[in-house]
Amino acid sequence: MKTLLLTGATGFLGGAALEKLLKDNQGVNYLILVRAENVQQGLNRIRANMEKFNINKTTLDKLTPENILLGDLSEPTHFLSDTRINTVTHVVNCAAVASFGNNPLIWKVNVEGTLAFAQRMAQVKGLKRFLHVGTAMSCAPEPGSLVAESAEFEETAEHLVEYTRSKSTIEQLMRQSCPQLPLVIARPSIVVGHTRLGCQPSSSIFWVFSMALMLRKFMCSLQDNIDVIPVDYCADALVMLLNCETLDNDVYHISAGEESSVSFADIDRAIAAALEKPPVGDHYAQVSYEALLQMRRQLKDIFGPCNERLMLKAMRLYGSFAMLNVRFSNEKILKLGMPKPPRFTDYIACCVQSTRGLSIPQQMVVDFK
Repeated sequence: MKTLLLTGATGFLGGAALEKLLKDNQGVNYLILVRAENVQQGLNRIRANMEKFNINKTTLDKLTPENILLGDLSEPTHFLSDTRINTVTHVVNCAAVASFGNNPLIWKVNVEGTLAFAQRMAQVKGLKRFLHVGTAMSCAPEPGSLVAESAEFEETAEHLVEYTRSKSTIEQLMRQSCPQLPLVIARPSIVVGHTRLGCQPSSSIFWVFSMALMLRKFMCSLQDNIDVIPVDYCADALVMLLNCETLDNDVYHISAGEESSVSFADIDRAIAAALEKPPVGDHYAQVSYEALLQMRRQLKDIFGPCNERLMLKAMRLYGSFAMLNVRFSNEKILKLGMPKPPRFTDYIACCVQSTRGLSIPQQMVVDFK
């Protein structure tokens, strides 16, 4: 039987991965890293997150206090001495500070804590796989490109946010300092929503599209493409990578790829259809950030009560990503037998429905924690 150490299970992607594992009823002995004051509180945090995925009580009851490993990647020494770690056969490391803000914990958790964790797991004799979740954006892609799956990084690459820099750095450090670690890296592209639940588990990033269409202007063109996948597809791919006995590669994109990426015009039409309104279409204008900056006094009229400074920061950051117009090759995961990903527009109506009544400022909190 596998003994799986899962991190990040109180988050969006880690929660979706645990949902997949629990619903598949796989023969797994779980050890779940949770930040909490005591074991019961940790278990309650896991259960609360799983409820966002509509998991029934019977399935949730499979998790008990014995499955909880109390700890925090910002202070890894507190849990790395737990003797249960020596029995672990598989790791799925979803934990990270995924904020696009200037959270001081980004480097401490994503690089320093994760490296200490990887070094400890490299000492576990029975470990068969250490599946680390990175991000496709960690390579700082060239605008307009179809990005290949490669372990190579440009050392001089300029990152738009500290988060992607941290994810690039930790990949390189794990390879350098833990050559014996059975490391496989999964790099999801932009994870938005859930095919059945929409934004119920998390509104992360979906609000950006709604914000741009409410403004009727943004930094990207409607003809630009974006590589978006739902969280449940990403979780399915992670479980496949976890369970494959042998893998030919150690880096896999989990992405929409060239075929399933969508244009912003496609997104405009799909959101409009879900709202039963006409698309923005010809009323949309591609503008510079400076033009958005000049709208500062209008933001509260458009979005309601909001932090204008944070709204403008979000526009600058996400506008810069949107302008990249990149797609990420997904050939390797498809060759393993993973089905083609759904297009964002296939399930966007679920995202619209699940965010009705929520303002843009309310939705964006999760990305600037």
